[in-house]
Amino acid sequence: MSANRRSLLLMGAVLVASLTLAGCGGGSPSGAEASSAATIAVVASTNVYGDIAKSIGGDHVSVHTIISDPAADPHGYEANAQDKLAVSKAQVGIENGGGYDDFFTQLAKGQLDTKNIVNVSELSGLDTGADFNEHVWYSLPTILKLADDLATRFSAELPTQAATFTDQAAAFKTQIATVESRLAVLKKDHDGAGAAVTEPVPLYLLAEAGLVNETPEKFTSAIENGADVPASTLTEVLAMMASGKVAVLAYNTQTESPQTEQVKAAAEKAGVPVVDFAETLPADTSYLDWMIANVSNLEQGLTTTAGK
Repeated sequence: MSANRRSLLLMGAVLVASLTLAGCGGGSPSGAEASSAATIAVVASTNVYGDIAKSIGGDHVSVHTIISDPAADPHGYEANAQDKLAVSKAQVGIENGGGYDDFFTQLAKGQLDTKNIVNVSELSGLDTGADFNEHVWYSLPTILKLADDLATRFSAELPTQAATFTDQAAAFKTQIATVESRLAVLKKDHDGAGAAVTEPVPLYLLAEAGLVNETPEKFTSAIENGADVPASTLTEVLAMMASGKVAVLAYNTQTESPQTEQVKAAAEKAGVPVVDFAETLPADTSYLDWMIANVSNLEQGLTTTAGK
């Protein structure tokens, strides 16, 4: 979603382990001072990044995610005292950046040093200019970079577990690579095929599968900003569903509106497969399982198109 529709998504984590220090008075140990029994306090803006942090850190991290309920509306979320306290105690923070959760900069000011915050958009190396698509958790090459970055940060905080963090990051990256290999097969079979989207949320994933976004920018911009789509643009998109120009409609289930429902109905009537995508992690699902399911659904949709 666009930055101007984003209201507070706040990050925080509570340091749960107590450490015994030899010969000193208190304080929170880090780096070489931390014992193997310690946990690293991590705070993530959404459950997407919280789950990734847990995959890399395992039992050696205590992760607090601000938006953890998949049914919660991130647009209306407001910080609470628990979130603010968690940020103040965090050792590592993870924000999406790119205008998605700019609130975190203000929340962390004076509480969490910027050098201890991972800005995933900046980490991505993608062009973060005016037309930047901030939904970088759908960029698998970016997530590979995040895995390495977190392993490095966690190792600095807890050197005795550095090998564990490195191994867990490697295992995580191996599973991401299997997802990318499936996308490569889709690209081989469907490279250049058209796709329509209700919002640009999954565009990185679609592009890796070789699909080309054919949706008018006026349509996605209006949906992102919660505005009415211009009548002429809506007519264009509805006609596109029946034109044979698109192989699939990628549908954001978390931002339905009467106009997106019209487009969905038109796609179904025309036999265009509708593949659902979301912004936040579904309940009881890991990031890896979520991405695998997304790719499976995309494979099924494109197979349906090919069989027509």
